Amino acid sequence: MPTLSGSDSVMKALEAIAKKMGGGSVSVGFMEGATYPDGTPVAAVAFWNEYGKPEQNQPPRPFFRNMIAAESPTWAGKMAKLAKATDYDGPRVLAMMGEDVKGALQQSINDLSTPVLAPSTIAAKGFGKPLIDTSHMINSVDYEVKE
Repeated sequence: MPTLSGSDSVMKALEAIAKKMGGGSVSVGFMEGATYPDGTPVAAVAFWNEYGKPEQNQPPRPFFRNMIAAESPTWAGKMAKLAKATDYDGPRVLAMMGEDVKGALQQSINDLSTPVLAPSTIAAKGFGKPLIDTSHMINSVDYEVKE
């Protein structure tokens, strides 16, 4: 039997890792079916918050885009470390990445402070924290792994 060397052995090792990892994907955000008590989809409210509603004088509050800009450069490295730490258990890696990005998205919602709320909104809510009212949106952030 011939001995593998150089690029042949590297390719074989990468093929073995890819086979072990398997396929799949992870989605993070506001999942289908998540609604407010009145039936309004949480994804719609998140969209209106992210991009604003000019017709209602609601400015954009880009919590999702801010999180992606800040966090996405770290995802490949985190995923590689998780793959190695889990012995290349693909579904487990995706679930752990889902938890990581979910946490980052919730933190981004919590950290967003500008643009400030209108005085009338602050008076109605009783406090001036943007994106937080009932905490339903932040608590609805979730992830889903598909194999």
